[in-house]
Amino acid sequence: QVQLVESGGGLVQSGGSLRLSCVASGTIRDIRGMHWYRQAPGKERELAASISSGGTTVYADSVKGRFTISRDNAKNTVYLQMNNLKPEDTAVYYCNMAGRRSSGSYVYNFSSWGQGTQVTVSS
Repeated sequence: QVQLVESGGGLVQSGGSLRLSCVASGTIRDIRGMHWYRQAPGKERELAASISSGGTTVYADSVKGRFTISRDNAKNTVYLQMNNLKPEDTAVYYCNMAGRRSSGSYVYNFSSWGQGTQVTVSS
């Protein structure tokens, strides 16, 4: 019952920058992990970046030094700052969040996905 809405994708030239945002809504208790995945045509979905509730970050080797993941807990939002973009970064980017939600008098774990946003990097 937690919904994620992504924004910020688009077309950019090689070497340019984009910032993706993903906002969660619903009866959220807390969000433990926030993640950005990406999937290029003909390839499997891969984890690009993750950030824990404590602020610990993990990046795929292919994006280290270029991408930065951050979160704003008060806004239930995760960001992905993408710098020095390359054509190989072209993909659909999906956000995922895992945590706990409330339903009536009960609390449940959740894992929700955004709809995906297209990032295209031209030469």
